[in-house]
Amino acid sequence: MQFSRFFVYNLTILLWHCGNLKKKLMIKEQQIFQVDAFTDIPFKGNPAGVMIVTEEISSDWMQNIAMEMNLSETAFVFPRENDFQIRYFTPAQEVPLCGHATLASAHIIYELGLKAANETIKFRAKDDNLTIRKENDWIVMNFPKYQIYKMEIHNKYKDLVGFDPIEMYSSKYGWIIAVAEKESDIVSFKPDFAMLVENGLGHLMITSKCTSNRADFVVRCFAPIAGINEDPVTGSAHCALTPLWVEKLGKIELDSLQLSGRTGRLKVRLIGDRVEIKGKALTIFDAKIKIHE
Repeated sequence: MQFSRFFVYNLTILLWHCGNLKKKLMIKEQQIFQVDAFTDIPFKGNPAGVMIVTEEISSDWMQNIAMEMNLSETAFVFPRENDFQIRYFTPAQEVPLCGHATLASAHIIYELGLKAANETIKFRAKDDNLTIRKENDWIVMNFPKYQIYKMEIHNKYKDLVGFDPIEMYSSKYGWIIAVAEKESDIVSFKPDFAMLVENGLGHLMITSKCTSNRADFVVRCFAPIAGINEDPVTGSAHCALTPLWVEKLGKIELDSLQLSGRTGRLKVRLIGDRVEIKGKALTIFDAKIKIHE
């Protein structure tokens, strides 16, 4: 009887250990980084998640990770033989192109030594092939230029954007650009995000010439339709803003200041049908995500 109880007890302990071992074997750990992009000051710029992925994972899994990170974008980078595939997810959906998450990913690739500082990085995104290089402390990204199309200004836009736009444009991916007369119009804008979506302004840039001598032009970007009410710094928006302000200011190289709460700085240059977007970045933390299978 004692032997039987002893046997059952030990068998129970053994099964408990086996169950724990099985659970451990079913958990994979994956490193993830958070990078502040378009800044060299911690907690400024735009934070992006970056994960270097060495095996195939599902889109649903990436979407869940992006939702868990709850940043405007999380990038998943897949090393290939000569380049990197890159995919971008907001907490709500996958997007075809993202400037600050590309900058953050390039920063991590250089920081980990996956590419030397004198080597270029080639990203294959859904909508374009991107070439990235280092220039001292700056990372220079080569993006496509977006065409912009002048549009009629409706009376309702003043109520929606908080000022009388002097011009409005449409661009790729549903972006609407409202040009303000004064920098103060950009600063004071307090959007009603639900109303923006309801009236077709779910991807909205507001911009003006910079009158405070801090940059050439200023901008704020809103994408509530994609789950991002206000994006702190929006690199890809400058694919449309750069040709707009190059034409207005008569300069090929421009400094941009994004006037979100976190703020961010970009240097841009128009080269034919491409836009060079230059920024700085720094790693805030890295962590391990435990993946339960």
